[in-house]
Amino acid sequence: MAAFWIFLLLFAGGVSSEKTCRFQDVLDHIGLKKNKDLFFMTRPVNDHRNATVVSLEMCLYAILDVVEKDQKFIPYVWMVMKWQNDFIAWNKDDFCGIDKVSIPTEVLWKPDITIEEMVEQDKAPPSPLLFISSNGEVEVQNDQVLVSTCRMRVHKFPFDTQSCNLSFKSVIHTAKDILLEASENSSEATQQSRELMRTQYEWLFQNIKVKRFRTAEDQDMVVYTIKMTRRPLLYIVNFLLPVLFFLCLDMASFMITHGGGEKLTFKVTVLLAVTVLQLILNDILPASSDHIPLIAMYCIGIFALMLLSLLETVVVMYLMKKDFHEEKAEERAEESAGCLPEDDHGMFHVFRRDRTHSSYLYDGSSGETPSGLLEVDTVFQHNINQLNEPSVKVSEDCCSLEKILDELKRVERALLHLRKFHQEEPGQWTRFAKKLNRIFFILYIAVVVAFLVYIYIQWSSG
Repeated sequence: MAAFWIFLLLFAGGVSSEKTCRFQDVLDHIGLKKNKDLFFMTRPVNDHRNATVVSLEMCLYAILDVVEKDQKFIPYVWMVMKWQNDFIAWNKDDFCGIDKVSIPTEVLWKPDITIEEMVEQDKAPPSPLLFISSNGEVEVQNDQVLVSTCRMRVHKFPFDTQSCNLSFKSVIHTAKDILLEASENSSEATQQSRELMRTQYEWLFQNIKVKRFRTAEDQDMVVYTIKMTRRPLLYIVNFLLPVLFFLCLDMASFMITHGGGEKLTFKVTVLLAVTVLQLILNDILPASSDHIPLIAMYCIGIFALMLLSLLETVVVMYLMKKDFHEEKAEERAEESAGCLPEDDHGMFHVFRRDRTHSSYLYDGSSGETPSGLLEVDTVFQHNINQLNEPSVKVSEDCCSLEKILDELKRVERALLHLRKFHQEEPGQWTRFAKKLNRIFFILYIAVVVAFLVYIYIQWSSG
């Protein structure tokens, strides 16, 4: 019985020795009351000559957008800031092992760290809480979407690589008050970002470089340089290849004949199509750049080549048209000089058709119009028949016979002229235009190949 009472007393004593702990007890111990009075709103150091060391950690969660036109970089990042508060500390063994407490962010002093490149305030609300540890360390965790400026180097667009900086520094404090340092090196920051990356938009994340230096205003600054490479497949399919296809169509247009104006219309249509693509490109690239983008040189070069091809087509058509007009003038002169005179006996005149270049004769005494012309051999047979008619009195009129012989000689000369005309080569301007077209086509192909090789080398160079 005595042993039972002893055991009961020991058990009761052990239970009563267990202590119940609350977070509020910790806050009361360090001086943070329930009424949330502002406490320690100045820099928390025991000696004002001691600087507050702020440790930074940044992780890249996502690349949301890169706006080349406005030169903006929009990442989604997670940031952690840690610093030491000399007035906050407790023994965790006195409070049931509690070593970390969360409190509202407005209760304690926080360093005024800002991002120099930020151009828009984050619309997402900041974290409402911060953590304090038993050793006096204060930690703030926050994730936000940053809209920052980034100088885009688009010389090799769309095969470009961009490097955008996120520079952390204090707004008003110098290095005597706040010292900034990065808690991770470049390789650690890169590895952590790759593991946590959610989306990369059209970019491929490369690495993060961490650098710490002091500005001319005696302020510490930690710079995170994010390097990324563009994925060019979309621009190759939607822009570069269509322009190249239009250039191939322009080269194929040399096979079209110059007659009728279809070749000129085709070239103008292809040139206008390239102009539309250039307008689309103007909406992508920024207005200012250190160097002319290679893609702009690519478009302008192809546009210039196609323009030269169009001008060459105009020149060739002009030369061939000039030769045609000269032939027409010669034909009219020959018709005026080579027509047979009409006489009382119904002799025949020689005409030449413009399109077929064939000679015709018609009976001047019959009153028929040139639309009813007869072939030379038909008219000649008709002339012989007339000679056999009784109305023709060769024996009585020698003069008339001589006239007939003269007319036959003229017909013979006309037939010889027709044979020579059908066998003669095209005019000199037509021959020159065809030769010029062949030479230009060879030079055009050579220049196009050289230009494309040059652009490829520039894009491929490091």
